[in-house]
Amino acid sequence: MKGINLMVLAVVVLVLAVVSSALAVVWSKHENRRAFTELQNLYSERDAMQTEWGQLQLEQGVWATHGRIETLARERLQMEPPAANAVVIIKQ
Repeated sequence: MKGINLMVLAVVVLVLAVVSSALAVVWSKHENRRAFTELQNLYSERDAMQTEWGQLQLEQGVWATHGRIETLARERLQMEPPAANAVVIIKQ
């Protein structure tokens, strides 16, 4: 009788071990898929941000051109380049 009880206990322990191992595998796969999905979303977000960064750099380049700055200085601030005789060059 004692041998049968020990064998039943061993079978129960082994069944619990197999079930817990199966649950661990399922949980691990689920976490792996979730992490992969999050990684793909982050890659997409990174790509969108890189595109926006490139567009902002182009826009900054356009806004900072000499011709645009000179036009704004003439139109908004009524600035004119100095006359040649008004320019003083200092040599050290």
